[in-house]
Amino acid sequence: MVTRFQSLQPTERLSDRVANALDAEIRAGRLLPGAKLPTEAELAEQFGVSRTSVREAVSRLKSLGMVDSRQGSGMFVREGGLPPLSFDSRLTSSQAAVIQMVEVRRALEAEVAGLAAERRNADDLVRIRSAIETLAQAVRAGGNGVAEDLAFHRSIADAARNPFLLDTLNYLSQYLRGATRVTRANEARRIDFSAQVADEHHDILSAIEAGDPLRARQAAASHMDNAIRRIRLADPAFWQQEGDALAQPLAGRVRPA
Repeated sequence: MVTRFQSLQPTERLSDRVANALDAEIRAGRLLPGAKLPTEAELAEQFGVSRTSVREAVSRLKSLGMVDSRQGSGMFVREGGLPPLSFDSRLTSSQAAVIQMVEVRRALEAEVAGLAAERRNADDLVRIRSAIETLAQAVRAGGNGVAEDLAFHRSIADAARNPFLLDTLNYLSQYLRGATRVTRANEARRIDFSAQVADEHHDILSAIEAGDPLRARQAAASHMDNAIRRIRLADPAFWQQEGDALAQPLAGRVRPA
């Protein structure tokens, strides 16, 4: 069966929408490994976009390892298993999506903190303490503390010494920076929120210093639960104002939170 695609609305970011549509077909199994994609001209006609938009979309899929080019034959769905994890950035730009991302973080960060409590050494503790102080200094200086907040969580992830967790957090971090900027802006609007965040960070540090994995996991999970609560307490006007910054992926890969 030949897959047919619907044309896209003019207001949409066309190359991304073409890539997302092709991605969905591949992940759903409607374009099987080894299947040949329609030609560039055919895709442009089906989607109602320029060949440039199609070319950019296919280039994105190729960079993700989802399709391969064959000399003189065209583009084919890559064989050899499922394509790599990839999020549709359109689905990460709402209050609900930010909460869902924090739910993912809760599972990961709790385990990271527990492993850090088991495996940290003296140098790790110095780096984690330093990250907390650097964050506090940034806030006192009037900064948003986003980079410093991410660096604090990264210092804990380093102490966990699990490269697979690091890679997972590394991937998620491209979506988390915008979300973290928004949540920290929300927290900065209320003194009690800022104080809560600082106390929660110190609770995580204290458990890691004590070498108590159970308490570290509980402290990290509680921190994420409280982050969700604070997100939900933000008023609608705030979310409308900050919406464009929600969880937008960064260009390229960045180090994990």
